[in-house]
Amino acid sequence: MGPSRHDLLTIGQLADRSGLAASALRYYERMGLIHSERTTGNQRRFARATLRRVAFVRAAQQVGLSLEEVRTALDRLPVDRAPNHEEWNGVARTWQGRIDQQIAELELMKRKLTGCIGCGCLSLTRCALYNAHDRAGLAGSGARYLRTGDPEAGPEPLPENG
Repeated sequence: MGPSRHDLLTIGQLADRSGLAASALRYYERMGLIHSERTTGNQRRFARATLRRVAFVRAAQQVGLSLEEVRTALDRLPVDRAPNHEEWNGVARTWQGRIDQQIAELELMKRKLTGCIGCGCLSLTRCALYNAHDRAGLAGSGARYLRTGDPEAGPEPLPENG
């Protein structure tokens, strides 16, 4: 037996309770992160347990998980109720590795930012004054020297004709 009509939330109620816009909730539903039932008038109704799923999505995004990663995790959890201890621990273990990886990346970035002057190359010795013809741009977009394992190596030099 499904939830009673008193246990169901409209999209507006879910938006108010979750702090998300209705458009975000519709997007989450299209992605399969949350699920609704439809009334005879084709209006969405969400089980109250959806509030926990939305909170889960928001927490996962705060630790840097993509919505695809969130969907994979949510697929392991029940749709109509809060997860039990064992179910939650299974998902939490997968997050711990991801969070540890992010911490390592942030610590590396923190060490590398000590020479940053904000020009995009993130290095005092690699800024536009020292990066003639934007050699760093040849390696791709973004903060190339920050992303490389060996910032001193730098990108390949431009050909003499460039």
